[in-house]
Amino acid sequence: MTKGDCEALRREIKAVAERTMALKNAIPTEPSEAIANVMLAYRHLEDASMRLGKAIQALDGGVSVYDKTQVPGA
Repeated sequence: MTKGDCEALRREIKAVAERTMALKNAIPTEPSEAIANVMLAYRHLEDASMRLGKAIQALDGGVSVYDKTQVPGA
């Protein structure tokens, strides 16, 4: 697994997430359970994207963009 593999898969997941949100917007308001399940699918896609981001971070040596020795503005 390379960083590029993770980035490519992450882009694909983001595209599917966008299509999932479009599907949610196209569903009639009833049954509401359909909308709820599509939203859960969207959230899982977002989580998968975030997890791949964490894998990329680990491949980069585990340094987070938020790991700073100084607090901004301090």
